[in-house]
Amino acid sequence: MSETWIILGASSAMARALARQVAATGASVLLGGRDAADIAAQAADCALRGAPIAEAFAFDARDTSGYAEIVARARKTEGTLNIAVFVGSMPPQGEIDAGPSLIAGTVADSFTGPATLLHMLAPILEERGAGTIVGVGSVAGDRGRVGNYVYGAAKAGFHTYLSGLRNRLTRSGAHVVTVKPGFVDTAMTWGLEGMFLVAPPDAVARDILAAVSKRRDVIYTPFFWRWIMLIIRAIPERIFKMLSI
Repeated sequence: MSETWIILGASSAMARALARQVAATGASVLLGGRDAADIAAQAADCALRGAPIAEAFAFDARDTSGYAEIVARARKTEGTLNIAVFVGSMPPQGEIDAGPSLIAGTVADSFTGPATLLHMLAPILEERGAGTIVGVGSVAGDRGRVGNYVYGAAKAGFHTYLSGLRNRLTRSGAHVVTVKPGFVDTAMTWGLEGMFLVAPPDAVARDILAAVSKRRDVIYTPFFWRWIMLIIRAIPERIFKMLSI
């Protein structure tokens, strides 16, 4: 059966790695993002790697007026439809503290925009009784930390949304995987202090595809972040609030 991947936030290094890997398997790819030139080049690359259909389209999480057109294009696909969401933005917490108006954009990019579009696309997967949604969250959503708690709050909301959507779609045979990456070598983490155990995007993409194949519900990538976050979540609040982690 033919397979199509809609990849949102396609300029992300993780998204780029996933697109290349699924194209090499013969899946079609529809790449959405704000950098038109970049995603057009990626589409051409995916075609060379084996994707029978490789298209680029404009996607801005803050502009919901374009969502209906994306849904219409999704309905034209044949076979299994999979959707991967890599969208998000993480302004430095200090900039948000100085300008709280940045909160709205951060939440729209990292939670409400993707959730709105997924809600519009979900009926297609229900009707077909198959397909997977991959929602990329973050370990930052597991606990509010002083260094990025607005971004973390947005991702925590996205995690909860994905959990409910998974509960809904499993009844039809479709599935939702929540992905919680740790530090990954992407534009979002370049130049940030305190980076350690930084994972390459290709490894994250492989973990995602393994999770899709096994119908996993929630994964941390790399895997050891599950144990790191287990420890962080277990720290009592009276101690945690005095830490700078």
